[in-house]
Amino acid sequence: MKRILLILLFAPLSLFAQTSDFGNWLIYFGNKKINDKFNWHHEVQYRNFNFIGDTEQLLLRTGLGYDLSENNNNILVGYSFVYSEPYIQNTDEKTKFNEHRIYQQFITRQAFGRFALQHRYRFEQRFFDDDFILRLRYFLSLNVALSKKQMTDNTLYFSTYNEVFMNTEQTFFDRNRLYGGLGYRFSNMRTEIGIMNQSTNNASRNQLNIITFLNF
Repeated sequence: MKRILLILLFAPLSLFAQTSDFGNWLIYFGNKKINDKFNWHHEVQYRNFNFIGDTEQLLLRTGLGYDLSENNNNILVGYSFVYSEPYIQNTDEKTKFNEHRIYQQFITRQAFGRFALQHRYRFEQRFFDDDFILRLRYFLSLNVALSKKQMTDNTLYFSTYNEVFMNTEQTFFDRNRLYGGLGYRFSNMRTEIGIMNQSTNNASRNQLNIITFLNF
């Protein structure tokens, strides 16, 4: 199974490396148990407009969480720093800006045999140099064990999610992200490769996502 995962991770690279309009996101999610109730969440996301080398965004996120029940029903408060390099519309020129976010979220999980569900509700307060925006996000994911009857260590699995973003002012709909991919769960780590489609009011774009989850 590990050989299959390595093929899935590296076989698409030569294909997408030549496709300038296909984006690439490299993502790391970390979760550190502080004690039976508290956890420290941290993540890094490096996003490219093409396969690599044309920076779209760098996102750094951290937060302190608390389990309302054993290893589940987690509430978390955190902070994000976001550096963006969007293209100016109808040009090859870019602009650059920073964003600071404070966010609050609630995560709940359910498992049914091969199936593992997760719901995440997040409220963001977004600070720019000359603007302030509130945003709501709802994330629903499903992992399905393929090589075993349950999601345990050394399991190949299918992963999918949908996340919808809503603003509280101006245009209510912000964006939607739909993802599907394959992953492998090790003892304290998971890794995935998949395709994510992001759509807004004005555009729709596909991204290759390579994701690592680490629990320690």
